[in-house]
Amino acid sequence: MGSMKYKSPGEKPKRFRINPEFKNLISPLTPEEYAGLEKSIIEEGCRDPLSVWGDTIVDGHNRYEICHRHNIPFDFHFMKFPLTEDAIVWIINNQLSRRNLTPEQRAYLIGKQYLERKLTPAEAGSMKGKSYGQNVHSKTTAEAIAETSKVDEKTVRRNASFAEAVDAIAENVGVDARQKILGRETKLTAKDIHRVAAMEPEKQKEVLDKVFTGAATSVVDARRLLRKEEVKEAPPLEGKYRVIYADPPWKYGDERDGSTTGATDHYPTMNIAELCDLPVADIAEDNAVLFMWTTSPLLEDSFKVINAWGFRYKSSFVWDKIKHNMGHYNSVRHEFLLICTRGSCTPDVVRLFDSVQCIERTEHSKKPEEFRAIIDTLYTHGNKIELFARQPAEGWEVWGNVPAVI
Repeated sequence: MGSMKYKSPGEKPKRFRINPEFKNLISPLTPEEYAGLEKSIIEEGCRDPLSVWGDTIVDGHNRYEICHRHNIPFDFHFMKFPLTEDAIVWIINNQLSRRNLTPEQRAYLIGKQYLERKLTPAEAGSMKGKSYGQNVHSKTTAEAIAETSKVDEKTVRRNASFAEAVDAIAENVGVDARQKILGRETKLTAKDIHRVAAMEPEKQKEVLDKVFTGAATSVVDARRLLRKEEVKEAPPLEGKYRVIYADPPWKYGDERDGSTTGATDHYPTMNIAELCDLPVADIAEDNAVLFMWTTSPLLEDSFKVINAWGFRYKSSFVWDKIKHNMGHYNSVRHEFLLICTRGSCTPDVVRLFDSVQCIERTEHSKKPEEFRAIIDTLYTHGNKIELFARQPAEGWEVWGNVPAVI
């Protein structure tokens, strides 16, 4: 390792190259830390030498930037690495020795270390007798890193997945996103990061903009806000209808902390009072039928809405979704389609369908078309409307402000 030093305080600092891949591995300073470093260098000079590999800085990026901005000389010493990967491993190890790393920065660096050092079985065989910071004869890469980092092997692999997710976001959103995530400028969890990384690039930008500006407290919360913005105001309920089919956007109270998914993560919801206030009674004919979806937690409240809309409960279908969905008290794998009437509105066709329909569920909240077919079979004439419709259906008017699930 060679070294050089500027003899004259007035000598212009030497120019070195900045490798973004190297720089992105350096945990950024807070504005206060950077200001303190700048003040120290201006008053006392650059006391610590920069580390360079050829014409590229591997450590000391902030000092280099400050010295050039203020024309302050600095010392530097040369590092020798066979490959770029070796330089990256050195930078990571050097960063991991810092005491002021956030948990996210440490996890990211351990993950990057694993990704850089990971060897395929063929590569491991070719490394026999060679050293690459680990004993390839007796330990896997993850085991070796786990031992030096004092974590378990599973944590190393989780950190690698986290690092890949962070890098994917940074590539689509910008390097500032990486700094904000790792510097704990947000309250994003590892789960949040993986959720964002799985989104389309444009959606990543929209979601993180909500989080970074403070408009949302989490990724789930940001997605809820974006969905509300996407919703167009529904037109007034008008006309008269004999058959009404409704899948209300029930409010479950699952939006409290913005960290878990639920109905509000898929569409804007309405509380019981808001649903009761809808003028459904005004659009129903004197003799009409209402088919309304509800779930076990909201079964009791459903009758408040039914009564407010001017209907009376008569019977129900049960949709057995086949797939289990754990609730608080049991596996709630079913929903109810309540049948309610206003005046006299028995079916036009006398045909008895099984009250339990076993149809495997698909997308969140999407109801099987088989139920609409049942309604069309039983009620052959009269105006029909679907409230909170996802998409148009032949022979039906549609109304609502709920967009399709994204």
